[in-house]
Amino acid sequence: MKKVVVTGITGFIGSHIGVELLNRGYAVRGTMRDLTKASHIRSVIEKHAPTTHLELVEADLLNLSDWKAVMQDVDYVQHVASPFPRTIPKRDDDLVKPAVDGTLHVLQAALRAGVTKTIVTSSIAAVLYGKKNMYRDSTYDEETWTDHEVIADTTAYIRSKTLAERVAWNFYENECYGKDKMQVSTVLPGAVLGPILEDDYGTSAEIILKMMNGSLPMIPRIGFEIVDVRDVADLHIKAMESPHADGQRILATAGYTTMASMAQTLRQAFPDRKIPSRLLPNWLMRTLGLVDGSVRQATIEIGAERKANSAKARNLLDWQPRSPKEAIITCADSLINQGIVGE
Repeated sequence: MKKVVVTGITGFIGSHIGVELLNRGYAVRGTMRDLTKASHIRSVIEKHAPTTHLELVEADLLNLSDWKAVMQDVDYVQHVASPFPRTIPKRDDDLVKPAVDGTLHVLQAALRAGVTKTIVTSSIAAVLYGKKNMYRDSTYDEETWTDHEVIADTTAYIRSKTLAERVAWNFYENECYGKDKMQVSTVLPGAVLGPILEDDYGTSAEIILKMMNGSLPMIPRIGFEIVDVRDVADLHIKAMESPHADGQRILATAGYTTMASMAQTLRQAFPDRKIPSRLLPNWLMRTLGLVDGSVRQATIEIGAERKANSAKARNLLDWQPRSPKEAIITCADSLINQGIVGE
């Protein structure tokens, strides 16, 4: 039985990857910052997969010695852990340092332990930002990189994901490439929706929650590339198992969708709910951003249509994602089933 380390197994993507690996017959060693939550995450996962071969351990992204122990007797690593707050941090380093140093620590420990391949969860954020006048009517792929130095068109989170992926590829090129050593791939999801497994849901699901619970009375005139979390987990495992993914950046997106279209999908699927339909003027969104950090992070989307091409994943790994509409509806259903949104 092959053993896979899943860093950040308590998170939205990490828990789904853990579930999928266990259902496919892998042994999983999941890492978390605090083992006091171990019984909770085990109970969550065992509702969806057998947990006989699930091991949970504590590890801090900033502590290299933790990762040396974690990597013993491991075949593969899925490095998912990275901070993704719902509000703007006081300092960039609150996000950048754990994202960058954590990625480097995981790769260093994995290489030293003889791990076969490490998959690093990056983000579409490392592709579509820090640009000038290149959004409308354009679609970008894995050849494009976000310019993290363009502060006006990036956030602390975007900079953290870009820099962390840069570190991963620098490490691969200097320590692994052409040396018959560990392979590395990166997976770059768009806004991740789909079914949540517990009340510690992904930040992207906040979009659907606010439409469902009435806390978003008007719809911003912005949009995102959408992907279902189950398809993100599937792509991580396909990348791990296939030599075609070695040394590759791989975008994970099912299509661009505006928030107005998301709201329309929810109104059709849940006709008895009061889903907002009025559009928020751009000037008002910018004004709200002055007092609300979560809104301020989204204001960089105004006037931009940041679209990405996932042809590599589809052609190289035969990845066939669910539609954005299905990801939206199943996310909403799960918010209701988890009791986060009332019946």
